[in-house]
Amino acid sequence: MSTTRLNMLLWAGQIVLAITFLAQGILKFVQPAGLPEQLSWVYEVTGPLAIFLGVAELAAVAGLLLPGITGIMPRLTPLAALGLVPIMAGAVLFHVNRGEMPSAVLNIIVLAIAAAVAYGRWRLVPLPERSR
Repeated sequence: MSTTRLNMLLWAGQIVLAITFLAQGILKFVQPAGLPEQLSWVYEVTGPLAIFLGVAELAAVAGLLLPGITGIMPRLTPLAALGLVPIMAGAVLFHVNRGEMPSAVLNIIVLAIAAAVAYGRWRLVPLPERSR
C-alpha cells in the first residue's frame, strides 16, 4: 500500500475516532433523558468516573485532529490514539459484565481502530511537523 493511501486511511480512522469520542465525551457530561436502550449504560457512568472519561475522550479528539491540522506537536496524535485503547478495553469489560455483547463487539472494533491509528502514526506514516 502506498504511503499516500495509508495516510488517507489513517486520517479516516482519526476522523471516525474523533466523531465517536466527541459524541461519547459529550454524553458523559450531558446524560440526556430518554436515551435509546443501546445507550442506557450512560446513566450508570456518573460522578468522577464520568468526568474523567469525558475529559479524556474530549482531549483525545483534540489530539487526534489538531496536531495533523496545525502541524504543531504531531507526536501527540499516536499518543491520543493509544490513550483510547485502555478506555476501550474498560468499555469492553463494562459491556461484557452487563451482557451487552453487541456493544462489546463494537467497542472491540473501536479499540482496534485506535490501536491501528496509534501504530500507523507512530511507525508507518507519522504526521509532518510544521516548519518554523
